[in-house]
Formats: sequence, structure tokens, C-alpha cells
Amino acid sequence: MTIIEKPWISVGRIEDIPPLGARRIETGFATIGLFRTASDEVFAIEDKCPHKGGPLSQGIVHDGCVTCPLHNMVISLKSGQAQGADTGEVRTFRLRLSGGEIQLSGEDLAAAANAAAVPA
Repeated sequence: MTIIEKPWISVGRIEDIPPLGARRIETGFATIGLFRTASDEVFAIEDKCPHKGGPLSQGIVHDGCVTCPLHNMVISLKSGQAQGADTGEVRTFRLRLSGGEIQLSGEDLAAAANAAAVPA
């Protein structure tokens, strides 16, 4: 069984991410940012700003969003959509918390792997 055939993949614990902070996960086909809000919600999105590819996990987490560290584009952590006058979006990944453990959707990871395998 490969990693993306499992329904949920453990990727760390909530305490591994400081409040209003982020961590990166390298999968081989995508880099994913895990973000923790002040109210301990955790979100997983592609760690690549749609504007210039900046590392969103190095941005500022606020109000359910992250601001790209390169050009201040604001991305919703829930929808992956750019906010305000900006346009663009990033892939989101479903996750769940189980006893403080962060688990990503294997189905979403498989979809991202399949998308990465398709030639542009």
C-alpha cells in the first residue's frame, strides 16, 4: 500500500505548529503548508503563492488567512482563494485532528499526485 492509498495520512501533531504559525511538508509531488490559527484550527494548502510562487508557510497567519511573504497577497486558508482585489488560488487539502494528531486526506494527496504527473 502506498502512502496515497491510505484514507488518512499522519503528518504531525498540532503542538508541532505554534499558534499563528506554519510548517512545510514535502511530498515529492507537492509542498504543503500546514497552518494553525489563534483558535487552534489547522488548515493544509499548497505552499506556493499563485502570484509568484512564494512560500506561503513563511507568511503571516491572521484571521483565517495567510499573507505571502513576497508580495503581500492574502490567501484564505479555508478556500485557497486570493482575497481582496487579487486573483488566483491554491490547492487545499482536507485534514482532520485525531487526538492532537494531524492527518491529511489520502484522497486529496492522490489527486495532487495525479495532477502533478500530467504533463503541462
